[in-house]
Amino acid sequence: MDECVKNLSQALTAISSDTSAVNDIANRICDSIVNTNEVTSERIAEVANGLNTFLLLFGGSLVFIMHGGFAMLEAGAIRSKNAMNILLQTILDAAAAAIMWYCVGFGFAFGIGPKPNKFIGNAMFGLARYSIHWTGSGTGKWTDFFFQWAFCATAATIPAGAVAERFNFNAYLGYSMFIAGFVYPVVAHWAWCPEGWLGFAALKPLFGAGYIDFAGSGVIHMTGGLAGLIGAAMVGPRLGRFDADGNPVEMPGHSAILVVLGTVLLWFGWYGFNPTSMLAIDTIAYADVVGRSAVTTTLSGAAGGIACLLSGFIRRRGWDLVGLCNGILCGFVAITACCHVVEPWAAIICGLVAGIWFDFLCWVLLKLKIDDPLSAGPMHFGTGMWGVFFTGLLAKQEYITEAYNRTEDKLYGAFYPHSSGKILACQVIGILAIIGWVGGTMTIFFGIFKIFGALRIPPEVEEMGLDRSKHGGSAYNGTGITVSPSAPGNDVMRNKQQPSVKVLPMNG
Repeated sequence: MDECVKNLSQALTAISSDTSAVNDIANRICDSIVNTNEVTSERIAEVANGLNTFLLLFGGSLVFIMHGGFAMLEAGAIRSKNAMNILLQTILDAAAAAIMWYCVGFGFAFGIGPKPNKFIGNAMFGLARYSIHWTGSGTGKWTDFFFQWAFCATAATIPAGAVAERFNFNAYLGYSMFIAGFVYPVVAHWAWCPEGWLGFAALKPLFGAGYIDFAGSGVIHMTGGLAGLIGAAMVGPRLGRFDADGNPVEMPGHSAILVVLGTVLLWFGWYGFNPTSMLAIDTIAYADVVGRSAVTTTLSGAAGGIACLLSGFIRRRGWDLVGLCNGILCGFVAITACCHVVEPWAAIICGLVAGIWFDFLCWVLLKLKIDDPLSAGPMHFGTGMWGVFFTGLLAKQEYITEAYNRTEDKLYGAFYPHSSGKILACQVIGILAIIGWVGGTMTIFFGIFKIFGALRIPPEVEEMGLDRSKHGGSAYNGTGITVSPSAPGNDVMRNKQQPSVKVLPMNG
């Protein structure tokens, strides 16, 4: 201010010799300039805050739309006699996750109390003193709770497909609440809270580098996928899934149309899942990260779909629609960890390998006689693990600096020359930590239900179908649609046929 008045006074002296008048005019002009600058700066900050708030609100809404995608995909991929059950479970996940996230989950994930620790959060339970705490992207932002809940609900709903058509509803409600309230928040705290021990953005990152998982290939997809895989293994295969010789019996879903609709909805929602995980868009660098994330997400999903389509053609000499849909989703799951820090060509490689890896893991599950109707374990756990590992190979230093504002030398993917390898090491440790945590907690949780015989529905209920036995009717009541008696999944429901004489008894 003083410098402004001095310079302006000197300029005005050439016009008037009245020093007092000149100084008065100079003061008025400079004061006006300063006030204008202050108002402009304040307004810019307000607009930036509004823009970031809208980003989280819009992105969280897109992530929530993915529940519609999960619902359609899962309903179409199972038999019609259990469609209502899987739809109910998908909506229940969102509701149960909301309550658990409010009560304890948000606090366990992001709460930083007076004595924070690296394992689990310890503040903001029930949103207590919410406005004074760090909440994920800033201080006191309500949209942080909403946005992070949408992610939590996604982790909770992933296992539904793995245990579909034979899981006890009470056990399902229990694990939905357990994952949302405890299992997932702990992993999120490790990777995404500044006080966590694992994350790249932590105050004291692992090995001075940290684990990169932008939108949750590990935190969300590995967690949900492994929980579902453990549940599928412990509950046993569906009646008739394997014959007396141990050979798998095809049990195709009842609606390819719903599978495609679900895939498209999930594809649409993924543009909230990945790009919006930047949490802000108020700088040129942040906007670049958001845009790049959308491009790499698209390319990886497309490459995954093509890989599975070609793989299916080679094995079966036919073009598999469901395989294409599964491959697309595998590409999305894999790129979720690194969409912000890899080149477009690397995203294509990520998706291609994810599709092939997914097909291999599905084959392994059949050999192990683990029945996963939606292939949720291979898709979310398997390709999520690949995505986390891939980040350690091809994360680019320029993009890491842009996203995290960290400029340490040699802190990039192991496939680039002169890399320190620290990021790859952190990615591997992150994978092992998630497997250990989720594997241990969910095995104990499901084991307790199994000990008390509450993990699986009775055989007669399974044969009748969960819709009629547990939910008062079919998902297609009143439609006027007549389904062919020979349609997959309707033989036992209509008592038109008897199960094969080679069907094994229910396992466990």
